[in-house]
Amino acid sequence: MRIALYQTSSPAGDISVGLETLDTALRAAAAAGVGMLVLPELFLPGYNAVTKDPPPDWEGVYPGLRAICRAHGVAMTIGLPEYDGLDVYNSAYVIGADGEDLARYRKVQLFGPRENAIFTHGDQLVVFDYQGIRFGLMICYDVEFPEHTRALARAGATVILTPTANMMPFVTVADIQVPGRALENGVTIVYANYCGSEGDLTYVGDSLICGPDGYPLGRMGKEAGLLSVDLPEGQMPSGIPLSTQLRDYRLAKEP
Repeated sequence: MRIALYQTSSPAGDISVGLETLDTALRAAAAAGVGMLVLPELFLPGYNAVTKDPPPDWEGVYPGLRAICRAHGVAMTIGLPEYDGLDVYNSAYVIGADGEDLARYRKVQLFGPRENAIFTHGDQLVVFDYQGIRFGLMICYDVEFPEHTRALARAGATVILTPTANMMPFVTVADIQVPGRALENGVTIVYANYCGSEGDLTYVGDSLICGPDGYPLGRMGKEAGLLSVDLPEGQMPSGIPLSTQLRDYRLAKEP
């Protein structure tokens, strides 16, 4: 499968702009032969624009996303707020190329005072199968906890899709932590971040697709655009043998 991420600025509360961006992104992904496209965290209405109350006409957003996937024939993983009664979750939704629901994940590791004030913690990791591949889902801060990637790998995930809103000054996540998580678990991680600014936040950019040898299969800088790669099969270009840590791990008693 050819897989992709789309790095872009936040729509910052303008849902019509966000939907136009998504249509552009999925059209480009379809032209590149992509099977799964990953967008940033809380892309609609925008990471810094989410409140405890849904935006006007929010009920029409998700059907619109499904229609865009059907129109372009590309599956999509996208970050959205999930309004469930009195609870709001920071969620990742996966929609198939036919517009049907594939999976939904609620972020476990909420970051900072603002997220903790708005959202309820998720409590369940998620894997799903699509076109012969077992995928796992994480959102941004989740990847900074090695236990979650390891649990997804143990559940059979070989590709982990990670919508992200990583802001300055946290540049070490894409440089060190994402490659480390991929290498130590022998998985591919698709880490889709924003670029540019939104209110008081300046996003790191540096979205990447990291192969199971810990080396980037592709990486963005600070500009918007599509990054697509073919998922690796067999020997990695680096020549580094894949990790055997999942097989070799031994549980030791704590001191």
